[in-house]
Amino acid sequence: MADPTHAYVKLKEKIQTHPGETVRIRHVAELVTNSPSETAIQDTALHTLRPQDGNRYVVDIIQVIEALQHKHPTLLVHNIGAERMIVEVLTPRKKISMLLVLFVWIVLFIGSGLAIMNFHTDVSMPEVHERIYELITGKKNSHPLIIQIPYSFGVGAGMILFFNHLFRKRFNEEPSPLELEMFLYQQNVDDYVLANEATGAKKE
Repeated sequence: MADPTHAYVKLKEKIQTHPGETVRIRHVAELVTNSPSETAIQDTALHTLRPQDGNRYVVDIIQVIEALQHKHPTLLVHNIGAERMIVEVLTPRKKISMLLVLFVWIVLFIGSGLAIMNFHTDVSMPEVHERIYELITGKKNSHPLIIQIPYSFGVGAGMILFFNHLFRKRFNEEPSPLELEMFLYQQNVDDYVLANEATGAKKE
């Protein structure tokens, strides 16, 4: 008697593809099998993306098992990973307007400048600089530029080091705080989609 044919399936967390593409097992999952027809199993079609699927299509492990057993009835499928994953449908990006980029840059520049000035006003930074100058030199000076100028450069350098970027230059391999926030936001969006959106099988 021949040994039964097994397939061990582990869904990926998320993949990206284009509208109209046919999603196959090898796209959405890692699969190991003792079947000699491994390539055919990997190429089993799950779904062809349609406009009504939107920009996210949720694949359930049940949908994967049904597709595999429909094409390969003798295959015993074992799930060893997550129960759902997301297929993100990429749409063509619109050309970015340089005027819009310039407008956003100006708004952010003014906003960040005002935020820094308001903070310095709240903590009485000018008076602190005057006091530090007086303690060091023994003289009073209402405009201690020798302290204020290096301090201003220090604020800028500190921001660059904190965000770990100078234009496209990266100082080390650690993610910046902004990248971490974007990662956490995307993770929360994906978790929400997995928890609340109907799977592709239910939509059909």
